[in-house]
Amino acid sequence: MYQEELKREVRELLRSRNAVLLAHNYMRDEIQEIADITGDSLALSQEAAATAAEVIVFCGVHFMAESASILAPEKVVLLPRLDAGCPMADMVSVEGLRELKGRHPGVPVVTYVNSSAAVKAESDICCTSANALRVVESLPDDEIIFVPDRNLGRYVARFSSKTFHFWEGFCPTHERMTTEGILRLKGEHPDALFVCHPECAPGIVELADHVCSTTGMYDWCRQSSARQFIIGTEAGILYRLRQENPEKEFILASPALFCPNMKLTSLEDIVHALQSMSPTVKVPEEIRSPARRALERMLAVPRD
Repeated sequence: MYQEELKREVRELLRSRNAVLLAHNYMRDEIQEIADITGDSLALSQEAAATAAEVIVFCGVHFMAESASILAPEKVVLLPRLDAGCPMADMVSVEGLRELKGRHPGVPVVTYVNSSAAVKAESDICCTSANALRVVESLPDDEIIFVPDRNLGRYVARFSSKTFHFWEGFCPTHERMTTEGILRLKGEHPDALFVCHPECAPGIVELADHVCSTTGMYDWCRQSSARQFIIGTEAGILYRLRQENPEKEFILASPALFCPNMKLTSLEDIVHALQSMSPTVKVPEEIRSPARRALERMLAVPRD
């Protein structure tokens, strides 16, 4: 009952503040339930920037709120939990990236959107897990620097003739899966299809029936005639998968697929943020401008 009261309070505060509530696909179920928009990090920022809302409440992690600030600098961006970070994004620094660029002069930097605004500003072009190959192939260069996710980079490299220089970053949550665990689940559920995120280690990807982003998983599982799926990404995705496909069964690939940072934000945190209009995330203009340029270059890449 208390939770239902909190949900109503959140919705009332959103109306009074002319605010939009964004929830990443990995958020707690109760937050996804009342969000105005759910989805992948960059898509959320793009949709929020296009709304008439004056305030963006981003239920996700820090780099996502930065992306909203980059794309919508005129709006107030609230991040209910300022301590919600991303270990992968924290694995790369501007100084480290500059040093890598110095070892490969003239080689363009392709940076996954799961990175800080400052790292994006130091990059030539950004990519998402869904468009990474398209972005890489759009560049005329024979070599690229891929930052920060080595697993996504190696997955893309399987389909490209270019030479890759990888930053050795990774998602700790996705790396917790083991090939032994996947093979055991496949044996227990022989009719189930295994779909995983390209942030997974190469050995996991080799076992997958399909590899795609979280948004891609929603589409693929909805369109598939299969009745059982083993899901290789963070547990939060199960909420919408089960909502959209009540007749299908979704089995989490590992009980370790739980991101503590994504689960930090609570309904109470959202209420407090809207009441106090804090904490806010604002990217300084000297970082925002080059970071936006890297994002816009990505958005300008033609779709298939």
